[in-house]
Amino acid sequence: MAKTREAPAFEIKGLKTTYPIYVETPPEASAGGEAATGPWITVLCLDGDDQFEDLRKARQVLAKTEEVKLPPLLLVGIGYGASYGKPGNQRVRDYSPVPLLEEGGAGGEADAFLEFLKGTVWPELEKRYRVDPEIRGVAGYSLGALFALHALFKPEPFFNRVLAASPSVWWGERAVLNAVTAVQDQKIPLRAKLFVSVGLKDSKSMVGDLDMLEAQLEARPVQELHVSRARFPEHNHFNAIAVSFRMGLAELFGA
Repeated sequence: MAKTREAPAFEIKGLKTTYPIYVETPPEASAGGEAATGPWITVLCLDGDDQFEDLRKARQVLAKTEEVKLPPLLLVGIGYGASYGKPGNQRVRDYSPVPLLEEGGAGGEADAFLEFLKGTVWPELEKRYRVDPEIRGVAGYSLGALFALHALFKPEPFFNRVLAASPSVWWGERAVLNAVTAVQDQKIPLRAKLFVSVGLKDSKSMVGDLDMLEAQLEARPVQELHVSRARFPEHNHFNAIAVSFRMGLAELFGA
């Protein structure tokens, strides 16, 4: 997983944390015409310190192909100024829906982080850039993908284009599946697109738990939710991010 090298565009404070925000405007922004001024569909990349570069490269690769044509996308990464496991990185706190008892009750503040994204981060992006008001994307890998799923399965989801690669469905005894069940039971339509994927050389838990999520959605489809999926036979948890982001962008936004 590549580490972002460039400096953040700006920082936002909240939840007792200073979040660096990485931004790459669409290549079309310098080409003139309507695409240069927007509004642009925005894709928020979680774990921005480590994974924003992967999302940037995924767009670059797709731009060189003739099979997929992406609309102008504003890519945004939100990080902590610290990589995985380093002091200051709060991904466990922010991305997990419930505390993990095995880890001493760590985590469980995904709802607070989601409200921070909706109420603070997104308005700031709208001030600085011409953000498309209708289509909002989020991309996450592993624990970030768990958060992306958690954000989707709400009565009125804020993000409606969700890239959840190798999601940590296992967290909290698969608590995210309960959120899916709640949406299914209430027959809530989700006008959204979801892409999920995993490398088949990942752990049995990662592969099997995603199978469970997909089976649940197949058995009781959520109204208006379009689900696409991928399995990568030669990839594991440590090398599937690049192919996952490429295929996810293509499936969610490509024409």
